[in-house]
Amino acid sequence: MILDIHVTGVVQGVGFRPFIYRLAKSHNLKGCVMNLGDAGVKITVQGKKEDVYRFIENIKKKTPPLAKIEEIKVEEKRREEVFVDFSIMQSKHEKESAGSIIPSDIGICDDCMRELFDPIDRRYLYFFITCTNCGPRFTIINSIPYDRERTSMASFKMCSECGEEYTNPANRRFHAQTVACHSCGPQVFLTDKRGVSLSNSSIDALEKASKLLAEGNILAVKGNGGFHIACSVEDDEIILRLRGLLGREQQPFAIMARDFETVKRFAHVSEEEGKLLTSPVKPIVVVKKREEYDKFISKQVSPKLHTIGVMLPYTGLHALLFQWNKLNVLIMTSANKPGYPMVVDNEEAQKKLSPMVDYLLMHDRDIVQRCDDSVISFMGGKKTFLRRSRGYVPLPITLKNRFKDPVFATGPDTDVTFCILTNSQAFLSQHIGDTSHYETIEFFKKAFQHFQSLLDVKLSIVTCDLHPRFATTLFAEQLSQEKNIPLIHIQHHHAHLASLLGEHNKEEMICVTADGFGYGKDGNAWGGEILLGGFSGYKRVGHLQLQPLVGGDLAAVYPLRVAAGILGDDAMDFLMQNKKTFPHGEEEITLIFKQLKNKQYIYTTSCGRILDAVAAILGICYKRTYEGEPARKLEAAAYMGKDVLQIEPVIKGNTLDTSIIISKVFEYRDKYSLRDLAYSAEEYVAKGLVDLAVEYAEQEDIRCIGFSGGCAYNAHILTRIRSIVEKAGFEFLQHEKVPPGDGGVSFGQALIAANMLDR
Repeated sequence: MILDIHVTGVVQGVGFRPFIYRLAKSHNLKGCVMNLGDAGVKITVQGKKEDVYRFIENIKKKTPPLAKIEEIKVEEKRREEVFVDFSIMQSKHEKESAGSIIPSDIGICDDCMRELFDPIDRRYLYFFITCTNCGPRFTIINSIPYDRERTSMASFKMCSECGEEYTNPANRRFHAQTVACHSCGPQVFLTDKRGVSLSNSSIDALEKASKLLAEGNILAVKGNGGFHIACSVEDDEIILRLRGLLGREQQPFAIMARDFETVKRFAHVSEEEGKLLTSPVKPIVVVKKREEYDKFISKQVSPKLHTIGVMLPYTGLHALLFQWNKLNVLIMTSANKPGYPMVVDNEEAQKKLSPMVDYLLMHDRDIVQRCDDSVISFMGGKKTFLRRSRGYVPLPITLKNRFKDPVFATGPDTDVTFCILTNSQAFLSQHIGDTSHYETIEFFKKAFQHFQSLLDVKLSIVTCDLHPRFATTLFAEQLSQEKNIPLIHIQHHHAHLASLLGEHNKEEMICVTADGFGYGKDGNAWGGEILLGGFSGYKRVGHLQLQPLVGGDLAAVYPLRVAAGILGDDAMDFLMQNKKTFPHGEEEITLIFKQLKNKQYIYTTSCGRILDAVAAILGICYKRTYEGEPARKLEAAAYMGKDVLQIEPVIKGNTLDTSIIISKVFEYRDKYSLRDLAYSAEEYVAKGLVDLAVEYAEQEDIRCIGFSGGCAYNAHILTRIRSIVEKAGFEFLQHEKVPPGDGGVSFGQALIAANMLDR
């Protein structure tokens, strides 16, 4: 019998064709396998009926670890075609169905890492060593089907030895599109900041770079998805210099450790964290610092935080940076100023990064799609994305329902991802950044075009945030007009709720949505909301007390402004004592109280601003230099604290009183320890929010209560809410597939719009 088999899912670039080849041979089948232009794989098999059906069963049972099968369609062919063998055929551009996608980048595998440091291996010290099981995918693909000629490897012709491996079914590099070596592959080179070449070979460049890092130099390093900036973690002076050059006064730097054993010396690593660190994805994992941390790493790397984001080398290039020095840990941070996209081009790097670094380590392979490192933390024992990017994008989130009309959701304005929803899959983009910057919104547009091309979808609707001035909103409006498709504006916190529902395949819940800001339907700045609803709509059943936000956005940068708005005249002397924390000192403070008196301010229910105010009153953080800084430092200060204030939540109607906790923290700031006051404030907020949620869940007979928004990154608040919810007999939902913060908003927007269309 002869069967045509069409397999969809993540089946290109993951060793699927070589797997099918070997499987067919083992079942005595003849025929062929090829990649298709829809990112799927087509198989034609000829053989005995029992062998053919056993073959199909084993496709499902023995799928390669990096492949993910979405669907297998089988059709019997009544034809006289005769195959004499089984072969891998040249890819075809034809498209038979939707639902497939190229894989994400995959960290260096153990086999390649062993060969990299094996003196007798022909790829000894070759920085871009890869095989069928590892290497770049998403960041090098121009178009599908996935073959070398449609990637940035196209300009590197295989040598005879690589070609032999590529065509040998018994070889690990059989049909590995990124196969290369010293002779035929990309080369790395070292330059000084003026662009003068300092190396005569790839190994020479890497050896010099490794030694320069040990000598205290700052290097720009080109990887798979963009440039990083690397330097030692031990020298305060070097790190402070880097902070000044990058404009990151306090933002924690990610670090890269030589190996897993090194990480365990300076951080507490749970079993789950260890598995993730060493997994094929090799993301940045946020772990808690050990007491011995300061012996290994400068306090300036992750200032005033109890955690550190660490990753292991995920390419041969990264591993070789440790080869010619005795360093165990390096700063490895994205080469961009806050909110801007990563630098990816060599000329751009020479222009933009030369003022910040001493040397540049670059290679000659193009980066097709920039892709930041993913960042993951474990909250309440669950994997939580702070950033979903390298290693996960463009893999889809599978949905319970199938939708016939493709949807494009643009997300909010900071920590942006976009989402394309088609059929039963939601495809989130890599981390984009702050789209208020021109360069970032241009990156957003190019990434959108790339995704649309890869997925081959014709959009039916576009959806965006309710805020009228976001760059993503303006782009959505423009796209709607150009394509003549409907546009839906969706309230920010409703999108948070929907993203959490979509992850867990639920239809309705009570959701605590707490963050810094979301444009409310009443025109106020929301951010501490209890919402009852689903995809079709929501009801705002509770919220934090409305508080003055003196100076609007300025209050988000200088949180003592929030404290002044809540405390009023009682805070005058305190603010004057801290006048140096205001850009314009006494004059600015006088103006703040004048605006308060004349009621020249907007209102907010933001949970983030309440936590910021506590951080400022306690002297933890007077100025926000990166997103969420005061609240993150408050959480670190509260770690291992206790609730000394013991204040029961004051709820008036559907509103949680937040003035009382600010007043009490202010009153007792000199009586109790900073740690215990910080803990007490977080405890009050958590208990107050969950009390409101449980009350309305009981009234409405809703059995699920969830927690979404940027404040869901606070482990203390999240675990306290979960504990109370579960003790009350409800099911608790938290994010595990998309970020709780703004990086997950586009997913919620897409689900709301898709459900509207479906109705």
